[in-house]
Amino acid sequence: MSAGHEQNHPYHLVDPSPWPFLGAVSAGTLATGLVLFMHEITNWVLPIGIVMLLFTMFVWWRDIIKEAHSGFHNKVVQLGLRYGMVLFIASEVMFFSAFFWAFFDASFYFDQAIQWERVLYTEGVWPPASIEPIPAFGLPLLNTMILLLSGCTVTWAHHGLINGDRRALIVGLIITIALGLFFSAIQAYEYVHASFAFDGGGIYPSAFYMATGFHGAHVIFGTTFLIVCLLRALKGHFTPEHHFGFEAAAWYWHFVDVVWIFLFTFVYFWFGVA
Repeated sequence: MSAGHEQNHPYHLVDPSPWPFLGAVSAGTLATGLVLFMHEITNWVLPIGIVMLLFTMFVWWRDIIKEAHSGFHNKVVQLGLRYGMVLFIASEVMFFSAFFWAFFDASFYFDQAIQWERVLYTEGVWPPASIEPIPAFGLPLLNTMILLLSGCTVTWAHHGLINGDRRALIVGLIITIALGLFFSAIQAYEYVHASFAFDGGGIYPSAFYMATGFHGAHVIFGTTFLIVCLLRALKGHFTPEHHFGFEAAAWYWHFVDVVWIFLFTFVYFWFGVA
């Protein structure tokens, strides 16, 4: 590189990439496929959108990993990545706050919230007397213990990475992934055996399944992130100084833990027991 083009700042200016455009097209295809699928028009657009999005994620993150191993992710760039992850988690907090807001609004201001559902909910109580809530001290409590334990194991893995203990990193990740898969399996079992369905039951089932269902999706996403981190750990990608990919996944997993504590407290325990 000539002196006239020498970089005089610590920031990494990425090369032109087709992946942002492909990602936008993939997301649009996925959203269109979901709408068509939910209206029972066609079911072949949705899987195409999913495949396109997964491919975009793979190639885009592959390029970012190459950038990191090429030395472009210095301390300033890593700080920017951390700010980006913090903002992303903040947006997720707002996302789940909307579901909690809807749930609390319907529960605390029952009469005003469901005037249009008076035919369904004539009892004037919340949860409706016609709906049997899922017992809090059953599978939900077990899942709470599972997620809290997984938060401990991912922290153990992070501690092992920082201290150069590769075995602790790998074993901690394996246990965390297993706990995440166990959580998802238990929640799927809970949904199958729930006494109320998503559609046709009014506000309570809709709010319950939207909040817990989106959290379950986040658990699946987080488990996928951790599986990728495990594969990278086995390849020796992470060092005590450079491991933001793992750190971001760990932050995301702790966020999933915290959201579940709120869900268990207010959706399962408070309204399920009261």
